[in-house]
Amino acid sequence: MRGLFKTILVAIAPILALATIAPHVVLNRAQAGQTPARAIRILAFGDSLTRGYGLPPAMDFPDKLQGALKARNLNVTVINAGLSGDTSAGGLARIDWSLGDAKSGPDAAIVELGANDGLRGLSPVAMEKNLDAILSKLKARNIPVLFAGMKVPRNFGSQYVTEFDAVFPRLAKKYNVLFYPFFLDGVALDPTLMQPDHLHPNSKGVDAIVARITPLTLQLVQQVQTQRAGAQTPRP
Repeated sequence: MRGLFKTILVAIAPILALATIAPHVVLNRAQAGQTPARAIRILAFGDSLTRGYGLPPAMDFPDKLQGALKARNLNVTVINAGLSGDTSAGGLARIDWSLGDAKSGPDAAIVELGANDGLRGLSPVAMEKNLDAILSKLKARNIPVLFAGMKVPRNFGSQYVTEFDAVFPRLAKKYNVLFYPFFLDGVALDPTLMQPDHLHPNSKGVDAIVARITPLTLQLVQQVQTQRAGAQTPRP
């Protein structure tokens, strides 16, 4: 009897061992299949308002926007490509370098330029050509865009103000991109949200901008997700 029992144990030992190992094998395969998707990279392309002029580290617009998106469990990296003092012409001169190649480049872009064109009284016609060229390059790369508009002080003269303000909605319509009409909306005229220079938002001002622009940024992220889903769909 003991011999028979021993024989049975020897016979079923491999089966018991397989039963013990199998769950771990399945678990490892599942884990291997759960590799997280690459983070969505958003290029925040602008001037000192994007760069974070006068603000402590990590208090700038790109950092705070990234925090707001991560708080919604979104795997997003916002790249700070702001350059203080930049005009639309300066932006056009560096857009190709900022985009990099197709593999390392951004998945989406937030374009915020024009404030320095306005403050210097530069031609709205020239500004429109520069911004048009930037948006054209982004479209050629199939990069979804959130386009932020700008306004100039009303004391620049009615003709200049009208011509300047009209550039941004016109380009947004032309390229059919997400449009945030005024980057400093709700902030520019509130001294508690602006730095002493009355040109740049303070930390609370950045918080206000992020809160207002986040809904459109979520749509921007959704556009990237839709693109990725379409790229992964097998063709019949």
